[in-house]
Formats: sequence, structure tokens, C-alpha cells
Amino acid sequence: MLGLKLKTDPRWANLAEKSLEEILTDHAYCEQKAATSGISLITMFPEHERLVDEVTPVVAEEWGHFSIVLKELRKRGLKLGRQRKDIYVNELLKFQKKGGDRTKVLIEKLLTFALIEARSCERFRILSLNLEEEGLKEFYHKFMVSEAGHYRMFLDLAMEYGDEEEVKTRWQEYLEHEKGIMENMELRGDRMH
Repeated sequence: MLGLKLKTDPRWANLAEKSLEEILTDHAYCEQKAATSGISLITMFPEHERLVDEVTPVVAEEWGHFSIVLKELRKRGLKLGRQRKDIYVNELLKFQKKGGDRTKVLIEKLLTFALIEARSCERFRILSLNLEEEGLKEFYHKFMVSEAGHYRMFLDLAMEYGDEEEVKTRWQEYLEHEKGIMENMELRGDRMH
């Protein structure tokens, strides 16, 4: 469904479970960054009514997710740690084509966001299936469902605003590039990506 070219090693869930405070902290910041990225997208491209209408509730949802993850940390007696540099996202941002008209800039952003949501969805699925604690499995299942919808929304918006064939070709380029990022990243349980 997600089209990812390289699946996450299922052992990642075991590493994440051993680093629960770190993975929840990283997850919280991922939600916060998703909310602020959505706000930036709306303010950069307010002329696209469908984008504004569809991304606005996602911003609220992502901020709500940040709050939910904070509550989960506190419920467990854990603390929100410091934000870390997201190597995965930074590598995707480097892949974005720079310049061009506003539509091309928009498409690059939408495809980047779609890919981040797709990988997050896949990671949440792994956690929902492989963690030992039933409460955490359910916790991550809900996030998985949400991220799948966001992934689809960003990809659909890219198809609407860009030439469909060009978008499909560029999407495949993103998927191949992302595969390379994943192959070269260390398997760590303290990061969502």
C-alpha cells in the first residue's frame, strides 16, 4: 500500500521498546514538526483552497498527537527529552529539487511530506504488531491509521496540483532515494525514522 522500497527490520521494535523514553520523545517531536510543517505549507500556498481545507485539520490533529504522546510519557513517569536532529528527514529535504515555479516547489514539498508519513505509518505498524505491552500496541495502531490517511492526502494533493505522470515519476525517484537513505542508516531504537 505504501510503496516503500525497503521495509524496516522488525527488530527495530525490540530496540524501540528498550528505549521507550527516547522513542516517545522522538515521536513527540515528529508530531510537533508535522504540525508546524503543515502550517508552513498553508502559509506558503494559501491560493490552493483544497490544500488549505485538507491540511488545516491535519495540523490540529498532529498537534493533538503531540499532546497525546506527552501524556503517555508522563503516565509512565518519563520526561520529554531534548529534540534531536532528524537525519532521515534532512536527507529527504536535500533531495528536493530547488527552484522552479511555485507548482514544482509545492509538488516537492507534498511528496516529501507523503514519504515521511508513509515511513511513519510503516514504523507505527511495526510497533503495533511487535511490542509486548497491549496498551502500547493499541496506542501505535491508532497512529498508524492516522498516518496512512495523511500519506494518501499529500500524495493525492500532489497528483491534483501537478502533472500526474510527472508526479508519478518523481514519486518513484523519491522512493528509490528513500531506500538508499534507509540502507545507509544505522538501526536505532531511539528514533522514529
